[in-house]
Amino acid sequence: MMGEGAAETISTDVVVAGAGLVGPALALALARSGFEVVLVDRLAEAVRADPGFDGRAYAIALGSAGCLGALGLWAALEPKAEPIRDITVSEGRAGGPGRGKGGGPGGADLHFDPRALDEARVGWILEDRYLRAALLSAVEAEEGVRHIAPAEVAGADFGPGRATITLDDGRTISAPLAVAADGRGSTLAALGGIGRQVFRYGQTGLVAAIEHERPHGGRAHQSFFPGGPFAVLPLPENRSGLVWSERAGEAKRLMALDDAGYEAALAARIGPRLGRLRLAAPRRAFPLSLDLADAYAAPRLALAGDAAHGVHPIAGQGLNMGLRDVAALTEVLTEAARRGEDIGDLAVLRRYERWRRFDNTALALGMDGLARLFSNANPVLAVLRRAGLRAVNRLPAATRFFMREAAGVSGLRSAMSQGRMP
Repeated sequence: MMGEGAAETISTDVVVAGAGLVGPALALALARSGFEVVLVDRLAEAVRADPGFDGRAYAIALGSAGCLGALGLWAALEPKAEPIRDITVSEGRAGGPGRGKGGGPGGADLHFDPRALDEARVGWILEDRYLRAALLSAVEAEEGVRHIAPAEVAGADFGPGRATITLDDGRTISAPLAVAADGRGSTLAALGGIGRQVFRYGQTGLVAAIEHERPHGGRAHQSFFPGGPFAVLPLPENRSGLVWSERAGEAKRLMALDDAGYEAALAARIGPRLGRLRLAAPRRAFPLSLDLADAYAAPRLALAGDAAHGVHPIAGQGLNMGLRDVAALTEVLTEAARRGEDIGDLAVLRRYERWRRFDNTALALGMDGLARLFSNANPVLAVLRRAGLRAVNRLPAATRFFMREAAGVSGLRSAMSQGRMP
């Protein structure tokens, strides 16, 4: 291979643009399946490797843990993750998660118990710093992956036989297939002619982490307030992650508070169950929207993760959806290569699109509907919401259905979701 330089042309099997979480996971999965992969990363390695806790954490479903296990990462990550042993869902009010008359523990209107799936947990909450570091370390150690950073995609040509990606430093990468895993507003997807539909909620997502006096017991709480859902997610020790969806104007006011004022607002919303609390990481804010690509495949191009679907954080499914994309695309490409097919041919990529697009869109629209239904103060809808939550709570088959969907163990399951490479 030629030395680093502006005139360098790199030839590989697959080029993956985007090195958040889905991109590295896909690069690893493809390399472990025998492909040569180039991973294009816009951030410098030192930024990616920062070990500091910034408050970000992810819900890892059972199927996603299987995917990480297939990559050889989960055994080291699981001890750093907090098991979700219980989930309660409530119509919210200031000072607590529910109104005190619900059908589940603590006055919740809906209760998910993992024993309904013969499991000890529904999933895990894992901090971003641990997952990101594990993926980065594995990428750097993987012989079949070349990690180029920092670099950005500046141009692309999707020819009849190969995709040619031009980087901002003048280097080019030639491959039978390019994969856009570069997030919402994907540059590579736009260069490939794939449009997207964006629906803005007028809400802001507020993300923070807290330390608290009392143990959380592994319980995740999701409360629905007129401004949007409010989730308290268990982290190791007496810490919890918070995802607070709020109207944009109110979110701006909250972010302008000093730490003491913000902590007081959190305490008023959470109530006394966790005791005294304080912020444990910098707080962050980002606008919320539903962002769906018009297609997951084009000649020589496939989309995965947020480049294909950016969803409301109401159920914490964004990363899980992305890891299911990784598993499905890896399986489709591996089987195609074994049959001697061109992995960038549109007919091959359509198989991946058929597998993932319907499921992702259905889940995204389901979360969109929940966000819209619960993010209002209409008293009639409030009565109907509580009645609906309690009705589901009384139907074991319904609760098992929702739990299987959230756990990623329903429908057509990939090999990776079951803990093995295809």
